[in-house]
Amino acid sequence: MPQLSILVVDDDQEVREFLKDFLEGEGYAVSLLSDPTEAVTSLKANQYHLVILDLMMPKLSGIDLLAQIRQIDDDVAIIILTGHPSLETATTSIELEVSAYIRKPFAPQEFREAIERIAKKKGLHLSREEELHSTIGRTIRELRKERSLTLKQMSRRTDLSVSLLSQIERAESSASVSSLFKVSTALDVSITELFGSY
Repeated sequence: MPQLSILVVDDDQEVREFLKDFLEGEGYAVSLLSDPTEAVTSLKANQYHLVILDLMMPKLSGIDLLAQIRQIDDDVAIIILTGHPSLETATTSIELEVSAYIRKPFAPQEFREAIERIAKKKGLHLSREEELHSTIGRTIRELRKERSLTLKQMSRRTDLSVSLLSQIERAESSASVSSLFKVSTALDVSITELFGSY
């Protein structure tokens, strides 16, 4: 399971240290930068899943840095952190595909939810349980396609709704043991095979 790697760029030492403690406590790998002019070099040298940017920094504003980041990496997720939200910066952030725009002071839960949303969108797993759901869903989908079965046919064979089967395959819903038993029977495999190499 890849550990979520985060780069925090903020000139405020207290904010950097708070975010480092909070994010490492959540199980993420965290790198800190106080100088925004070093961020692009760091991004070229390392693989980050997420960058947290302060908007108001000396030498280089968060918006200017954001534009520079987008020139070299259009995939990395970015959270903008600001004590001075404005319509202009919010609009620019949206145009440059920012994942979240969070106002200081912020609640840890707001950050947690934003990171979980980003990780899900990028297909990253934040917990062993999520990884397991994803493995089961992927295995079921592969086995179903090998047998040229549609979700509708699977629904008929398992007596489970198409909607539930689809949610299980996309790891949006955890399957009960009973559902997994019905699915494994319909696919003619043992229930343990649905867990893949997990």
